[in-house]
Amino acid sequence: MEKMRLKKWDNEFVLEGKGFCVGTGKFYQPEDLRIIRTYRFEGDSDPSDNVILYIIEAKDGLIGYSLDAYGAYSNHDGEKYDDFIRKIPMEERDEQVLFG
Repeated sequence: MEKMRLKKWDNEFVLEGKGFCVGTGKFYQPEDLRIIRTYRFEGDSDPSDNVILYIIEAKDGLIGYSLDAYGAYSNHDGEKYDDFIRKIPMEERDEQVLFG
């Protein structure tokens, strides 16, 4: 997250009624986005410590992220977030390319 902040990629994509938004008033649909890197963090014993970080790039060049806890511990409203994130194409980029 600190590397993202230093690159000014600390824009959090939040799912709202019309799509993903980063607080600018502009909404993005899955076809406007691509997931360029994912990171999974797993706690030692507590399932609520499991989180996935999606690094997302919009077609307009904006790069940001979305965080989600796994499964039943998701911090998002029901299946709507899961359905939305699954529709975003994946283009997994090497970490060295992103942060090198």
